[in-house]
Amino acid sequence: MDEQHRVIMDETAIRRALTRIAHEIVEKNKGIDNCVLVGIRTRGIYLAQRIAERIHEIEGLPVEVQELDITLYRDDREAGSSGAAQGSATTVSVKNKRVILFDDVLYTGRTIRAAMDALMDMGRPQSIQLAVLVDRGHRELPIRPDYVGKNVPTSKQEQIEVFLQEVDENDQVTIIH
Repeated sequence: MDEQHRVIMDETAIRRALTRIAHEIVEKNKGIDNCVLVGIRTRGIYLAQRIAERIHEIEGLPVEVQELDITLYRDDREAGSSGAAQGSATTVSVKNKRVILFDDVLYTGRTIRAAMDALMDMGRPQSIQLAVLVDRGHRELPIRPDYVGKNVPTSKQEQIEVFLQEVDENDQVTIIH
């Protein structure tokens, strides 16, 4: 890696952060009854699956995991395309469930807003909690994560890249200056 790319989380740091988040989810929800983990495509689903594995180890019970495609709900999509529920890959009803929503990086909050719109189209959840691997600040919407792997103050000129084994063949978070 050159001077422009700096590793801020390696495989060990990511594993520890996800284990901590799993424990926090179990503690905050007093178990996992009525919970469903929903990962935003692409990397959010892999984070949700990893957390589900850790929760299973902690509680001895499986927790449901679903994938969410928010493409049709984004506010930066082409004009004239509709935001109907067909943009979602989730098959389970979220009605009256405690949804824990997963994304890799929280930045402006617009991706999370789109995800919440998609979830609401699938039924009214009891609650929505947000888990992110990295919170880099610079919110444009009043959205705050419940669970954070790492807070990384950034400038708007910097970028955060998340690499996960399932997609990128390694686990690492870098900051690009």
